[in-house]
Amino acid sequence: MKKHTSERNRIGIIGSGLAGLASACVLAARGYAVTVFEKSPWLGGKAAVLQAQGFRFDMGPTILTIPSVLRRIFAEADRRLEDYLDLIRLDPQWRCFFTDGTMLDLVENVEAMSQALKSYAPNSAKGYRHFLSLSHRLHQISTRNYFWKSVGSIKDMIDWRAGLSIRLMGDVLSLRLGRSVAGTVRKFIPDTRVAQMLDHFTQYVGSCPENSPAVLCGIAHMQTSEGVWYPRGGIRAVPEALIRLGEELGVEYRRETGIRRILTDSRGTRVRGVETETGEVVDLAAIISNADSVRTHRELLAETAPVASRNFNERREYEPACSGVVLYLGLKRAYDHLLHHDFVFSRDPHEEFDFIYRRGEPAPDPTCYLASTARTEPATAPPGGDALYVLVHTPYLRPHHDWRQMFPAYRRVILNKLKTTGQMPDIEDRIVYEAALTPQDIHDRYRVLNGAIYGLASHGTWNGAFKPANRSPDLRGLYLAGGAAHPGPGMPMVLMSGWIAADTLDQDQLAPQGPSRTPRNPVMRTLARV
Repeated sequence: MKKHTSERNRIGIIGSGLAGLASACVLAARGYAVTVFEKSPWLGGKAAVLQAQGFRFDMGPTILTIPSVLRRIFAEADRRLEDYLDLIRLDPQWRCFFTDGTMLDLVENVEAMSQALKSYAPNSAKGYRHFLSLSHRLHQISTRNYFWKSVGSIKDMIDWRAGLSIRLMGDVLSLRLGRSVAGTVRKFIPDTRVAQMLDHFTQYVGSCPENSPAVLCGIAHMQTSEGVWYPRGGIRAVPEALIRLGEELGVEYRRETGIRRILTDSRGTRVRGVETETGEVVDLAAIISNADSVRTHRELLAETAPVASRNFNERREYEPACSGVVLYLGLKRAYDHLLHHDFVFSRDPHEEFDFIYRRGEPAPDPTCYLASTARTEPATAPPGGDALYVLVHTPYLRPHHDWRQMFPAYRRVILNKLKTTGQMPDIEDRIVYEAALTPQDIHDRYRVLNGAIYGLASHGTWNGAFKPANRSPDLRGLYLAGGAAHPGPGMPMVLMSGWIAADTLDQDQLAPQGPSRTPRNPVMRTLARV
């Protein structure tokens, strides 16, 4: 006999990634009863931790930017972020290694960076300032029209009933619709090395700069304006802080509870609960799915809401973002020439992107992102050693990819890149612990679409910035959060996605008033929007 759990105004959240945890905290702070269903034995999704032989690695995200998003979430409950996280500012933000043997540090201050470029790449120093000015403008436009609300297309960004104001017309023109990130960068930056560095702001969203809309150049200002941060304890400290806040607010976390399907009314037009993989039926007033949005519709709704599932699948093509190979290397001796964050760049970005995004094959000369954490937090490695995280982007899974066969050879490609361009010729002699994730591992472990690390790709110079809206247009009571929903992938955007989904649900007021829902706090509602 199936167990049946009923509580008329409880909100269910499917998945405990950063977006799901953020949604849970926002809703609980506003007085809702909240249950988070997580299939895995741990909470936090990709923001997991690996510990072995005295080394500690963040398994997924490693860079915290735009901390104001986290502050907004904690402010919902009248809490200070600093009481939950010890944040360390990193400046320089990255160190870049190029195949010509040179190094370039990306520093936070725009004027200081411009001065450094006068000696490194004189033809790009002035252009860098102009690029950051454009980036600032794009960030402002995004904040006014794109962030902090449910958006699925350009029509959701703009209130056309209010008419075309001069500012609105200026905003639309400044979006540089039809132009790519790579093309916009090179309009300002003639030096190929500096341009390659700036291309990689787009790698936060796992997409090709040559195919991504120019509006994503706004990411550069977001990073330079708020800085790059490392939470003591690693990025894993972020989900742990959110879990702690949720527990204080009464959120129920149900680990190892997979969802078989989302239940709807007889017409398939409104959610009414979930059925777990053990057959338990849980009645819910509304649902936020932090599972991949495509898999949510194809797997959890195909049977119970076939029209909504079909509408979602026919609305657009859903291209997965890239995947990746991650090496977790425990080194007995750290490299002094590395910073906390480093990029070891490919010889030819066009060739690299062509392999990954067009041919669907691993790049023969890839870019490696490194996180060398022991220099900031020595406790991540034994004395004198380092916990070196190495990420190389690869195509999302194709039917012919067999990473059990492909991995050994590609590991050698990656290590050779570190030996040469990364200036670590003896790295294999220093490795005393090693683990890895391949695209197949990522697909199996996190149940994402075709092993995509970053949800859906941001490709298309006209519509590439748009992801599925947080409020489902097809199924009342269903909301989406995470890297495969608006505003897209990247740690701050995923957290913002969780806030938007919760706020939109609250605005819709789907949950009836009841004894387990306390009145919303108007002071906190105001604070949360500051």
